[in-house]
This record gives sequence, C-alpha cells and structure tokens, in this order.
Amino acid sequence: MIDHTHDPRAQSWVEGAAGHADFPVQNLPLGVFSRGDGARRIATAIGDHVLDLAGLAEDGALPQGLSAALAQPTLNALFRLPEADRIALRHALFALLSSERCRLKVTPHLHASDAVTLHLSFAIGDYTDFYVGIHHATAIGKLFRPDNPLLPNYKHVPIGYHGRASSVRVSGTPVTRPWGQLKAPDAAAPEHAPCRRLDHELELGLWIAGDNDLGQPVPIADAWSRIGGLCLLNDWSARDIQAWEYQPLGPFLAKNFATTVSPWVITAQALAPFRLAPPQRPDGDPAPMPYLRESGDGALAITLETTLRTAAMREAGLPPHRLSHGNAREAMYWTAAQIVAHHASNGCDLHAGDLLGTGTLSGPTPESAGSLMELSQGGKAPITLPGGETRTFLADGDELALHARAEREGFASIGFGPCLGRIAPARPEWA
Repeated sequence: MIDHTHDPRAQSWVEGAAGHADFPVQNLPLGVFSRGDGARRIATAIGDHVLDLAGLAEDGALPQGLSAALAQPTLNALFRLPEADRIALRHALFALLSSERCRLKVTPHLHASDAVTLHLSFAIGDYTDFYVGIHHATAIGKLFRPDNPLLPNYKHVPIGYHGRASSVRVSGTPVTRPWGQLKAPDAAAPEHAPCRRLDHELELGLWIAGDNDLGQPVPIADAWSRIGGLCLLNDWSARDIQAWEYQPLGPFLAKNFATTVSPWVITAQALAPFRLAPPQRPDGDPAPMPYLRESGDGALAITLETTLRTAAMREAGLPPHRLSHGNAREAMYWTAAQIVAHHASNGCDLHAGDLLGTGTLSGPTPESAGSLMELSQGGKAPITLPGGETRTFLADGDELALHARAEREGFASIGFGPCLGRIAPARPEWA
C-alpha cells in the first residue's frame, strides 16, 4: 500500500503545507465542513486550509464515479465504496495538490481552516469501545485487585462493550458534567449528585468501511480492508458513577453522556507507512486463537499526548500543560485488525461509519498514562499545574486535548489534528 503519495520529498504548492505539523500532502485526511450557509460538504485538509472535494467533483476534477458519494453531507457513502475508489481519490488529490499546473483549478475550492466549521464526519450507526490497552487495564485493575489486576480472560479475548452512538460529538463540543448515583465507601446509601471524579480516556477510534451481512464474519486477513481510517477518541468517564453502577454488567451512565472524536479521518492509506510488527508477547502469554492470528504489520507507530489547560491558565495566558506522552504500539495488547475480526467473529454485521474505540492507551511508565485515574493514582496523588493549581480529576472550565502523530524514519510525519473538550458545569437536576 506504500506508493508515490508517501514520498517524503513530495511537497504541495499550497502555502504552509510543506512540513505542516498535521496535514502535509502525504496525509490528505477526509472530513466534513460547512461555511456561512451551513451546508455540509466533504473535504480534505492541506496545511492550514480545507479543500472542498464536493466542489472539485462538481467541476469534474475528481474521478467521475465518486461524484455521488462526494455530494453527500457525511462520509458514509464514500466509505461504502470499494477501497480502490478511495485510493483513486487519494491519488487524484495528491496530483492536484502537488502539481503547480493545477493551482488555478484547485484554488477556488480552498478555504482557510479558521474560516470554516468542522463536523462529525459520519452518521454513526453503532459505537463499540474496547479495552486493548494492557498497561491501562493493569493499572486500573491494581486499584481494585492489587494481587490480581488482570482478569483471566484478558489475554485470550479482546474485551469490549457497546457504547452510545448518539452522544458522540466532534472536537470542540462542550462536555457537560453528568449527574449520577454516587456512593462513597463509608456511606450507607448512594446519593444522586453531579459527578465529582470526571476523567478523560486517551484512545484511538477506528472508522469502519464497507459492510458485511449478518452472520458473515470478517477474516483477520481482511480486517484492514474494513478499517477506513482512524481518529482520536476521548471516552469521558465519570469514575464515581462507574464505581457504583458497573457491576455486574459494566459501564452505563458513567460513559454514555459524552464521547469526543477528532474531526478528520486519517485514512488507512495515509497510515500505510506507519504499520509495524507488534511487540513480542511476554513469555508465557497464550497465543491468539487462530481467528485472531495475524502476521506482519499490525501495530501502529503513532505517538500520543494529552494536555490540560484550566480556566485560570487561559486567563493568565499560560499554554496547555502536558499530562502524558506515549505511543500506540507499546500500549495496545490487541491490534486494530484483531479488534475488527473479533467484533465480527460471531457474525455481527459491521457497517460503513461504525465507530470502534481502542480503550485507553497508556504506556508502561507513569508519564505515559492515558487517564487521570492513573496519573493521580485514583485521586491520591494530586497533579501540580503551572500557576500552582492541582488536579486529581477534571474541574469545570478545564480544557482537555488529545494529540497524535504518526512518525517513522524515512517518511513524512502526519498528525491527527486536535481532539478537545471543555468541561461545562452540571445542569440543575431535572433542568
């Protein structure tokens, strides 16, 4: 899948695109934007600009067979098409944006990024969140089961649960502090109150491409063809609500109040150079069952970061404070392909625009933890921020952002763009 569009020497004529931190010509992510009229249109990002693909298709500058899909207000129709069609779109965009001869044809469809609004890229049919970050699973398990942090099934089966698609929102949407039942360890009964232990979770999201019929599994060898692209995903978590409600069936109101995703879909084609062999499993770990066995490049060379900026920091003009820094390859015990293959292994039908979260991606060191639950050791070790503030969990007005970059020697690095949410106060009960 690595071809001329990944050439690190390639540059775009679009001002500011060469060497851009997120969106050089080697990236070409897909997303949805609107301008003053509110009409939603499919686009790609190039440098600090958004390129209207629907407009280019109307002008006949893109492959004719894609016109109907590119005229839609979401990416669902485009991601139902064969993978070869999206590769052809990438090749056409690369040619238009890297050839000076195409400047006059393309320029009318370019818009400054700060002059448009980005939207959720898909109409999401279903959302599933997994738990493939083994260091996160171990750290959280130690808080509750110090002697046996991982449950017996963890290294045999990718653990997941069905989330709530209706509350997935695009980066920048405020996150309202949820109400729920809370029970302190020494309390005789629970109370109904706003969450006091609001947390983030640093995840990658997988956008599904194509469809499989009910009853038709997805073989592991075909799993990457069903991954249309990736995004950043923050599965906001109300830890105090979760602690009381999760037994025996798992997360419910502690998770379904908000999930934030980054707006741009970093396509599987753009990520081809950043697929690597997964780390060797520790001695004694069980081998994956045959339906989960993959060979070669299942891991991802993606660096991950979280930052926090409080209301007081913004007022003082202080920059965001980095909370954690790690990478996806060492965080994921199960790969993206294994997630997809397992999800469909019982015949579950997956459809274009379905969203799969990896679960929290924490590394093996404290500074690579992907949640405040880990960083503050369950609230016992406050984090000191610039300006003297401390945090164990998120306060109203806090702005939490996720960042990711795919990096590998010999290739141009590409970024995901921000995945950001600001905490809004809880609404009055029953408002």
